Amino acid sequence: MDSRGLTSEQEWRSLKHDPQEREMMANRLIVLSVVFFLLSSVMAAPASAQAADDPRQPSVDNPHMHYWGTSDLASCWSHFDSNDSTGSSETGYGAKTFNSGQQVDVSFNCRSQDNFKENMYLDPNGTILIEIGVKIYSADCDPEQDSNCKDLTLSLYRGNIIVATQVFPAVGNNYDEEQVRWEIPVDNNMTVWNKSQEEPALQVEYSKPGVNDITCIVLDCTGEFWFYYSNNEDGMDVEVNFPIINMTEAVDPDGDEDGGDDDGGLPGGLPGFGILAGLSAMALAVIAPRRGRQTPPQ
Repeated sequence: MDSRGLTSEQEWRSLKHDPQEREMMANRLIVLSVVFFLLSSVMAAPASAQAADDPRQPSVDNPHMHYWGTSDLASCWSHFDSNDSTGSSETGYGAKTFNSGQQVDVSFNCRSQDNFKENMYLDPNGTILIEIGVKIYSADCDPEQDSNCKDLTLSLYRGNIIVATQVFPAVGNNYDEEQVRWEIPVDNNMTVWNKSQEEPALQVEYSKPGVNDITCIVLDCTGEFWFYYSNNEDGMDVEVNFPIINMTEAVDPDGDEDGGDDDGGLPGGLPGFGILAGLSAMALAVIAPRRGRQTPPQ
């Protein structure tokens, strides 16, 4: 019997002869179906809302991007798997050479080899750390006096947009190994890196005249520019450390938290639980029996 004292058969007959009861039952079934669908979707979120466990992709537990390339610096690329140096120079560096007295002029980009499968979110209060290694042999010049002169310059791209540039005048050119460390505070242009179009890229530029003096009669004055890769055996640190956070912790440029109550999610949890809770409450309200009808129609 139900709350009205009806057996299952009597309740079914009541529904057959009471259009209002039939409509109420239909509404209950619809709401229950919607709630069940949403519940199934949210429960499946860990498998669908995050990228598969791919070591070449960025994540909170895999924030280090590594650089690889060919021995002649004709190609340079990056990804997040420190163990995958496929196609990269076995010597651990790429180099360009220039004749004695020739301008040592270098400009190349290291771009992401793979598209991101998910957006990359950075801590707005964090710092991007870029570490590279170079070895340069050239003469000196003054960038303020010579338009063809350029100290080592690094530029970080988000897709095709430059988000940061830094000049390193202290980097020597006496054919010594030089470790370069660049810390970039995250700003509003760096908090979100959209998949498939805004992967990071690093541009490397340098231009100074080659050595051309009397010593070149007996010494090798070939100009050289080396760029070390992440698999080098010379002790050079070559990687980028991104302060990656989960989507639910991300803060947009306007200061609104993506995972807060505004979009129905819970900070630090799976998005959508707020919406699910609201719909569940609505469903319970619809399913609850009407107290005003305690007796069957006569």
